[in-house]
Amino acid sequence: MIRYNSTKQLTIEEFKTPFEIRIDKGNRWVKLSEKMPWDELAAIYYRNMSKDMGAPTIDARIVIGSMIVKHKLGLDDREAIETIRENLYIQYFLGLSAYTYEDVFDRSLFTTLRYRMGIEKFDAMSCAIIKSAGIDKPNKQNKTTAKADNPKPENTNDKENVSEENQPEVQKNRGKLLLDATVADQMIAYPTDLSLVNRSREESERLIDLLCEVLQVKIKPRTYRRIARKHYLNIAKKKQKTRKEIRKAVGKQLRFLRRNLQIINNLLDKAEKEKLSFPLKEYRDQKIFWVIQHIYDQQMMMYTNKTHSVDDRIVNIYQPYVRPIVRGKDKAKVEFGAKIGVSLDEGFARINTLSWDAYNESTDLQKQVEHYKGLHGYYPEVVITDKIYGTRENRQWLKEREIRFSGKPLGRPPKEALSPYQKRRQRKEQGTRNQVEGKFGQGKNAYDLNCVRTRTARTSESWVACIMFVMNLIKFSQVFLFSFIKMLKKWLEETFYRFVDSKNAILIPMKV
Repeated sequence: MIRYNSTKQLTIEEFKTPFEIRIDKGNRWVKLSEKMPWDELAAIYYRNMSKDMGAPTIDARIVIGSMIVKHKLGLDDREAIETIRENLYIQYFLGLSAYTYEDVFDRSLFTTLRYRMGIEKFDAMSCAIIKSAGIDKPNKQNKTTAKADNPKPENTNDKENVSEENQPEVQKNRGKLLLDATVADQMIAYPTDLSLVNRSREESERLIDLLCEVLQVKIKPRTYRRIARKHYLNIAKKKQKTRKEIRKAVGKQLRFLRRNLQIINNLLDKAEKEKLSFPLKEYRDQKIFWVIQHIYDQQMMMYTNKTHSVDDRIVNIYQPYVRPIVRGKDKAKVEFGAKIGVSLDEGFARINTLSWDAYNESTDLQKQVEHYKGLHGYYPEVVITDKIYGTRENRQWLKEREIRFSGKPLGRPPKEALSPYQKRRQRKEQGTRNQVEGKFGQGKNAYDLNCVRTRTARTSESWVACIMFVMNLIKFSQVFLFSFIKMLKKWLEETFYRFVDSKNAILIPMKV
C-alpha cells in the first residue's frame, strides 16, 4: 500500500503544533530542572568574577545548562546551539521564561567557557550535587556509638566531670570509597615516528613559504618537497613494512627536516637584519616552529641511539602536552591522553588527580581519602582498590586512621584459613570494585570520555571534568527516583494487609 500526500509543501506558518495546548510536565528536562541546585551551581560559577567591573555575563544557568546539554547528548558545539534553539524543553531547562528563535549565545563561546571554568569549578559543582543528594547525612547509630565509646569517668570530682552534652562528637568512619585510574584519550591520529617527522617537514615547508612571502624573497630556497613526499609515500602505502625500511625512511625525512630548519633560521636572521620584529605574525606559527625543533631533537636522538623511547616524548605537533601512557591493556598497550585518578562514592565520581604524564596511581590514595573527609567530615570505613594501591606505606597510613583496606594482606598467608564470612565479604567487596570500571565504561561509551576533541590542555581538562559532572547528574536523578520508589513501597507496606491465619484472623503487613 502506498500512502502519499500532495507534493504541495505547507508553509511553516500552516504547520500545526501542540505546544499551545499542552506541555508535558513529565519531560526529562523538566524533571531534571526541578531537582537541580541551580543557586549553588551559579555561586560556584560566579566565584572568581567581579560584581561591579567588566561586561555583563551570560546567565550562569544558561552557561551550565548548555554544557550539560552538550555532553549529555554527545553533541559538538555547533549542534548543541542548534538543539537548544529547536527544543523548548531544553530552553525551559536553561531557565528561559519564553521560547526564543535566537541562539542563546555564539557557538565559539563554548571554548571560552571551557577555559574559564576548568576542572576546579566542575569538581566543586560535583561536590554540590553530592551534598544535594543527601548521602553524607549523619548517622544516629554512629553518634550513639561514639558516645558509648567515651563513657563518663567514675569516682571523680564534679569539676573534672564533663557533661554528656559538652562532649565532642567523634565522627566514626563510615562509607565505602572505591579508587581506580584510567586515561581520557585525546582525539589525535595514532602517532608513529615516520608520520610525525613527515608532518613536521610539511609544517616547516609551510613556514618557509610564509617567511618568503613576508620578506618578499624572489627566489625561494630549494626544499625538495616533492622528492621528500615521494619517499614518504613509498613506505607509507606499503602494507607490510620492515624495521629496516622504516628506519631508512625516518632517516631521510630527518635530513629533509634538518635542511628546512636551517633555511628557516637563515630567513629569521634576514628578518632581524631588516628589523622585522615579528616575521611569524601568528602565535600559532611560532609555537609550531618551536615544537618541530623539539621533535627533530627527540627523533634524531632516538634514531642515533637506535631506541624508541625518550623523556617527555611529543606525539602530536598541535597538542605537544599529550604524552604516551603505557597501560598494558588488551585493546591498546599505549594510550594518549590525560591520566585521571577517580574516586567513587555511592555512585558519584570525583577526579582527584589529572596528569598529562604517567604516574603510579598508588600515590593517589592518601589524597583521595583526604578529599573524602573534606567533603563528608569523616573518613571512609573501607577503601576498595586493586593491588597496586596496597603498598606498605598506604596500608600503614590507613591503619593509623582505622580505615580497613580491602585486599589480601602482605606476607605469607595465615596458618588459619579465613572464615566463610570473611571470604564472602572479601569476594563481595572486590566485586563492587567493578562499579568504577562501569563508570569508566559509561563515560567512554556514552559521553566521549575517550574522544576529547579540544586543542589546549586546560580546555581538555575542563572537557573531562564536565563529563564526570554530567554522569553525577544522571546518578543524582536516579537517587531521587529510587527514593520515591522506597517511599511508595513503605506506603504500600503500611496500608495494605493480607490474611495469613483464617482462624485467628491475624493481619500482617504485605511485603512488596
